[in-house]
Amino acid sequence: MGVTGSGKTTIGTKLAAAKHWEYAEGDDYHSEANKAKMHAGIPLTDTDRAPWLATLHEVLLGWYRSGTSGVLACSALRQAYRDELSKGIPSTELRFVLLEVPKDVLQKRMAERKGHYMSPALLDSQMATLETPKDAIRVAGELSPDQVVQEIMAAIGGDTLRTTESHP
Repeated sequence: MGVTGSGKTTIGTKLAAAKHWEYAEGDDYHSEANKAKMHAGIPLTDTDRAPWLATLHEVLLGWYRSGTSGVLACSALRQAYRDELSKGIPSTELRFVLLEVPKDVLQKRMAERKGHYMSPALLDSQMATLETPKDAIRVAGELSPDQVVQEIMAAIGGDTLRTTESHP
């Protein structure tokens, strides 16, 4: 979880691959109307988000009921959104990971991103909306993707990530 540009997709896909878990991209579940609003720089309202959150909850609930492990990449900026996502799932079965990234790094990433519907103008709105969770795994999202995944895996008690990437 995290604001736009924090690396949710990159880290989520890498973590899911490392753990051999299912992966779902929250952006894929937004309606075309929501994507158009965000592209135009218009922040979504809670009413706009409600069907999206309900659908993402069904993804998580489906994984839980089937005993499937998975990674869902989505913003989950407010506690109410996280409550909706986790409804009916024991807290021992679901963890939130907050990718914390400095604003200047987020701005740079968004400027370099091509073909994404999210307007860079929404960054301030997302940062203002973010309610930092008390119980989330918090990771410095400006680290290399391998380092971020390594930290998450250590926090959830997973295996370490084998990589050939060199780190300073």
